Amino acid sequence: MTLQRVSTGAPWERAVGYCRAVRGGDHVHVSGTVALNPDRTPHAPGDMYAQTLRALETIVGALGELGAGVEHVVRTRVYVTDITRWEEVGRAHGHIFGDHPPASTMVEVRALMDPLFLVEVEADAFVGG
Repeated sequence: MTLQRVSTGAPWERAVGYCRAVRGGDHVHVSGTVALNPDRTPHAPGDMYAQTLRALETIVGALGELGAGVEHVVRTRVYVTDITRWEEVGRAHGHIFGDHPPASTMVEVRALMDPLFLVEVEADAFVGG
């Protein structure tokens, strides 16, 4: 099986040895994704809704490069630094997935790569018939 990979060019992709997403056959796996601006700075510091939306938009873009869309996402994992703000995250997640809700887990973590990041999202998709 041939694997297809998508990279966003984030500096830590090369340093750590990973890519944004990988497609193998009918399965697409998207790495943990934070909210970055085009200049690679954290997007919307302090705004968990905006960060979740931006991370999910990045995921949707990676899926699209591999022939998948939100309707193919079967699972998300959401890591947040403050679980009491789950509604902000849920609102953004619902905005993106709407009529195609995946199985999902939200977990509070102590910290992400940069203290300005409040949320990180992973996604798995299945594009088979």
